[in-house]
Amino acid sequence: MTTYDPEVAPEPTSWLALDEQERIRLADAHHRAARIRLPSVETHALFHAVVENQIAEGLDCVVRAMARLMSEGLSRHDALHAIGSVVAEHLYEIVQKTKDDPKTIQTQYNAAVERLSAKGWRQRYGA
Repeated sequence: MTTYDPEVAPEPTSWLALDEQERIRLADAHHRAARIRLPSVETHALFHAVVENQIAEGLDCVVRAMARLMSEGLSRHDALHAIGSVVAEHLYEIVQKTKDDPKTIQTQYNAAVERLSAKGWRQRYGA
Protein backbone atom coordinates (compact mmCIF):
# COMPACT_ATOMS: atom_id res chain seq x y z
CA MET A 1 0.00 0.00 0.00
CA THR A 2 1.59 3.25 -1.14
CA THR A 3 -1.27 5.76 -1.10
CA TYR A 4 -4.28 6.53 1.03
CA ASP A 5 -7.66 7.91 -0.04
CA PRO A 6 -10.17 8.47 2.78
CA GLU A 7 -13.04 7.97 0.33
CA VAL A 8 -11.94 4.36 -0.28
CA ALA A 9 -11.62 1.87 2.56
CA PRO A 10 -8.13 0.43 2.66
CA GLU A 11 -7.92 -3.34 2.45
CA PRO A 12 -7.76 -4.32 6.15
CA THR A 13 -4.90 -6.81 5.96
CA SER A 14 -2.73 -4.43 3.92
CA TRP A 15 -3.55 -1.50 6.21
CA LEU A 16 -2.78 -3.39 9.40
CA ALA A 17 0.44 -4.79 7.90
CA LEU A 18 1.82 -1.25 7.73
CA ASP A 19 3.78 0.27 10.58
CA GLU A 20 1.64 2.75 12.55
CA GLN A 21 3.88 5.65 11.53
CA GLU A 22 3.46 4.67 7.87
CA ARG A 23 -0.34 4.72 8.22
CA ILE A 24 -0.15 8.21 9.69
CA ARG A 25 2.30 9.30 6.99
CA LEU A 26 -0.05 8.08 4.24
CA ALA A 27 -3.00 10.01 5.71
CA ASP A 28 -0.79 13.07 6.14
CA ALA A 29 0.44 12.82 2.53
CA HIS A 30 -3.12 12.63 1.23
CA HIS A 31 -4.19 15.78 3.05
CA ARG A 32 -1.06 17.69 2.03
CA ALA A 33 -1.43 16.65 -1.62
CA ALA A 34 -5.10 17.69 -1.55
CA ARG A 35 -4.00 21.02 -0.01
CA ILE A 36 -6.57 20.69 2.74
CA ARG A 37 -5.96 23.47 5.25
CA LEU A 38 -5.86 22.21 8.81
CA PRO A 39 -4.55 23.56 12.11
CA SER A 40 -2.36 20.43 12.38
CA VAL A 41 -2.16 18.04 9.44
CA GLU A 42 -0.16 15.62 11.60
CA THR A 43 -2.80 15.42 14.33
CA HIS A 44 -5.56 15.16 11.74
CA ALA A 45 -3.72 12.28 10.05
CA LEU A 46 -3.31 10.54 13.41
CA PHE A 47 -7.08 10.52 13.95
CA HIS A 48 -7.61 9.15 10.44
CA ALA A 49 -5.21 6.33 11.26
CA VAL A 50 -6.94 5.57 14.58
CA VAL A 51 -10.38 5.29 12.99
CA GLU A 52 -9.08 3.32 9.99
CA ASN A 53 -7.36 0.95 12.45
CA GLN A 54 -10.64 0.40 14.30
CA ILE A 55 -12.44 -0.34 11.04
CA ALA A 56 -9.69 -2.68 9.81
CA GLU A 57 -9.69 -4.48 13.16
CA GLY A 58 -13.47 -4.90 12.90
CA LEU A 59 -14.51 -2.90 15.98
CA ASP A 60 -18.25 -3.49 15.58
CA CYS A 61 -19.53 -0.14 16.81
CA VAL A 62 -17.20 1.76 14.46
CA VAL A 63 -17.98 -0.45 11.46
CA ARG A 64 -21.71 0.06 12.11
CA ALA A 65 -21.22 3.81 12.61
CA MET A 66 -19.39 4.15 9.28
CA ALA A 67 -22.23 2.44 7.44
CA ARG A 68 -24.87 4.42 9.33
CA LEU A 69 -23.20 7.80 8.83
CA MET A 70 -22.69 7.18 5.12
CA SER A 71 -26.31 6.06 4.75
CA GLU A 72 -27.27 9.36 6.46
CA GLY A 73 -25.45 11.26 3.72
CA LEU A 74 -21.88 11.76 4.91
CA SER A 75 -19.02 11.00 2.57
CA ARG A 76 -16.66 8.31 3.82
CA HIS A 77 -14.12 11.04 4.59
CA ASP A 78 -16.63 13.02 6.66
CA ALA A 79 -17.76 9.84 8.43
CA LEU A 80 -14.12 9.28 9.43
CA HIS A 81 -14.07 12.83 10.79
CA ALA A 82 -17.29 12.30 12.72
CA ILE A 83 -15.95 9.16 14.40
CA GLY A 84 -12.59 10.87 14.90
CA SER A 85 -14.39 13.64 16.78
CA VAL A 86 -15.70 11.02 19.21
CA VAL A 87 -12.18 9.61 19.59
CA ALA A 88 -10.83 13.11 20.34
CA GLU A 89 -13.57 13.90 22.87
CA HIS A 90 -13.12 10.54 24.54
CA LEU A 91 -9.35 10.96 24.82
CA TYR A 92 -9.83 14.40 26.33
CA GLU A 93 -12.19 12.98 28.95
CA ILE A 94 -9.77 10.17 29.78
CA VAL A 95 -6.93 12.63 30.32
CA GLN A 96 -9.15 14.73 32.57
CA LYS A 97 -10.35 11.98 34.89
CA THR A 98 -8.35 8.75 34.28
CA LYS A 99 -10.09 6.87 37.10
CA ASP A 100 -12.20 4.43 35.10
CA ASP A 101 -10.98 0.94 34.33
CA PRO A 102 -10.20 0.09 30.69
CA LYS A 103 -13.40 -1.95 30.25
CA THR A 104 -15.53 1.01 31.39
CA ILE A 105 -13.61 3.38 29.12
CA GLN A 106 -14.17 1.09 26.12
CA THR A 107 -17.87 0.72 26.95
CA GLN A 108 -18.27 4.51 27.16
CA TYR A 109 -16.49 4.99 23.83
CA ASN A 110 -18.58 2.31 22.13
CA ALA A 111 -21.79 3.94 23.42
CA ALA A 112 -20.70 7.37 22.19
CA VAL A 113 -19.96 5.97 18.72
CA GLU A 114 -23.34 4.20 18.68
CA ARG A 115 -25.10 7.52 19.49
CA LEU A 116 -23.29 9.38 16.72
CA SER A 117 -25.43 10.63 13.83
CA ALA A 118 -24.68 12.66 10.73
CA LYS A 119 -27.21 15.30 11.78
CA GLY A 120 -25.76 15.63 15.29
CA TRP A 121 -22.20 15.82 13.97
CA ARG A 122 -23.11 18.46 11.41
CA GLN A 123 -24.90 20.55 14.04
CA ARG A 124 -22.04 20.31 16.51
CA TYR A 125 -19.20 20.95 14.07
CA GLY A 126 -20.90 23.03 11.40
CA ALA A 127 -19.99 20.54 8.70
